[in-house]
Amino acid sequence: MVFFPHDRSGQTAVAALARGRILPNAYDLVAFALLGIAIALVVQGTVDMRGSLATLSTTPISLNFNHLPEYALRTTLRMFAGIIASLVFTFLVATLAAKSRRAGLVIIPALDILQSVPVLGFLTFTVTFFMALFPGRLLGAECASIFAIFTSQVWNMTFSFYQSLTSIPNDLDEVSRSFKLSAWQRFWRLEAPFAAPGLIWNTMMSMSGGWFFVVASEAITVGNTDIRLPGIGSYLALAIDEKNFTAIGYAVAVMAIIIVLYNQLLFRPIIAWADKFRVEQTASSQKPQSWVYDIIRHTRLMKRLTMPFCWLGQRLMLIRFYSAKQQINASQSSHTTKIIDYLWLALVFSGVIWGSWIAFDYLRQTLSWYDVWIAFSGGFVTLLRVIVLIAIASLIWVPIGVWVGLRPSLSQRIQPLAQFLAAFPANVLFPFVVIAIVATGANPNIWLSPLMVLGTQWYILFNVIAGAANFPTDLQEAATIYQIRSWTWWRRVMLPGIFPYYITGALTATGGSWNASIIAEVASWGSTKLEAFGLGAYIANATTAGDFRRVVLGIIVMAFFVTLFNRILWRPLYVFAERRVRLN
Repeated sequence: MVFFPHDRSGQTAVAALARGRILPNAYDLVAFALLGIAIALVVQGTVDMRGSLATLSTTPISLNFNHLPEYALRTTLRMFAGIIASLVFTFLVATLAAKSRRAGLVIIPALDILQSVPVLGFLTFTVTFFMALFPGRLLGAECASIFAIFTSQVWNMTFSFYQSLTSIPNDLDEVSRSFKLSAWQRFWRLEAPFAAPGLIWNTMMSMSGGWFFVVASEAITVGNTDIRLPGIGSYLALAIDEKNFTAIGYAVAVMAIIIVLYNQLLFRPIIAWADKFRVEQTASSQKPQSWVYDIIRHTRLMKRLTMPFCWLGQRLMLIRFYSAKQQINASQSSHTTKIIDYLWLALVFSGVIWGSWIAFDYLRQTLSWYDVWIAFSGGFVTLLRVIVLIAIASLIWVPIGVWVGLRPSLSQRIQPLAQFLAAFPANVLFPFVVIAIVATGANPNIWLSPLMVLGTQWYILFNVIAGAANFPTDLQEAATIYQIRSWTWWRRVMLPGIFPYYITGALTATGGSWNASIIAEVASWGSTKLEAFGLGAYIANATTAGDFRRVVLGIIVMAFFVTLFNRILWRPLYVFAERRVRLN
């Protein structure tokens, strides 16, 4: 284009072009409005969390509906704080366990044990720590609550990421090594994208898992310590104590609204974005949709403003901390490796012996072998409940999960409902269960048991949906061409494809069921209390009484049963999934 001294038509065209690319459009206005609202809510909620602990007594929890928006904001912020901490933990710990054989020898059994430790078990010891860390401040109680929510969210995310890292197709791994990518580059270019779909679905499940334990994490009762933080959990606990069905209905309705909002504003856009990470050679004809994701894609100014951050992120992912060649050479000294393995195992074994002696010396001061017998008897009964409930949940939710996961449009409609059902606190059902059992004279040992799997069965559903949604389209088309149907299709095609995902879901559902037994085996409605014999009831009663030694004994017995069951069943199936059932 030639510019003449007095001809401004070219300059006008350039200016118009610049305005078209930089000036905000309608999509920018919507995006910035949503972002501004989110920032304002976060600032408001975090400011409220930094007050004095004395405000809990001066402004007690109220069942007035006008307080619910504030309570909902506080609870939601705690949930997302727990999710952020869970993601950091997942990236660090799961990666270390998958990359280092020696670290995996310790981390995986430790995760088996930690996921079995109940939320009340963590609260028994962490409340005092956090309260002493921030004396007289509300932040101490907030940290204790967030940590409790974190312990109800993190384990299935960690197991999911670990399962994905150990089942990366061999051809993709070989390609990354042939390009001499460093471990850092391979993590961000191959491993994290490959694990993203499963991790996203487990993150959604973790949000729901946090809601399931929200009452225990906000209405904290440990011995003489009674803390009720402003939140939906404390609101529900007070409504149950006062037998207020109206307030319970308000809390459930607000909880449903929150779940729909963060599903539409956060998780649906992430699912639509992560669809590009599916491992397949043929593009799927149906893709996840999100109106928020579409708005972000059509923005102008927001893209320009975020471009420097995107560029910086890309540069950070390409940093080569050490070369793949050095990593390969460092792992070739077999003799030295064996010596280090023996020394490492000896160190771990010594630590286990030392920890066991410390626990034994602590417990034997006041407890007898009869207490041990009662705890183990309750543990065996709870184990039978867990086995039966997980088997029933698998038979129900595996077919449904496959059916939903293979249909992205259906998954988009069902996901919010599944999230709400997974988040539904068992405490809300206590009034109806207690009233029904008292009215019919039914056996609490049987009819309180379904409450254990009420929140944990969804781990199976969400992981199966993730596995079916990420099943390669080309393999589905091949099965259709060869007319593989009925049981052969399940046995040869779909079950092997979703097997690693199912194992992750069943493993975390088992641990979650043990955790939920503390809530499910002791149900109360006002002054009416029902109790089922089991380890969960044992720990719940000991926690309420402030009997720390019996709490420790119950946690040790629960960890023993969970670890033993995982080693006998789930861990061998995990190894089988890693070696035999993977997309090579």
